[in-house]
Amino acid sequence: MNVWIAVAVTAVGCYAVKLIGLLVPAGALERPVVKRLAALLPVALLAALTAQQTFADGRVLILDARAAGVAAAAVALLLRAPFLVVVGVAVVVTAGVRAITG
Repeated sequence: MNVWIAVAVTAVGCYAVKLIGLLVPAGALERPVVKRLAALLPVALLAALTAQQTFADGRVLILDARAAGVAAAAVALLLRAPFLVVVGVAVVVTAGVRAITG
């Protein structure tokens, strides 16, 4: 029964967050600071998620094939490669390092 309570509380919380977002006055959203924050926040969250998924395993810091793939993708980005090439390079390098290291 505890699982269903958690599901219900989460659903109510999600609805409340949506409702609060709709109740914010339009004038507050037009401020330059809010616009800048809204533009930068998704990038920061995605970077944090990528770093956590790449370099962490529970509470332990890990450097493995995923780190090599991210490093290769960073190099491809610095060389101005198209997005699909960046993803392909990351996949190939990660697979190669995993094949070599076992």
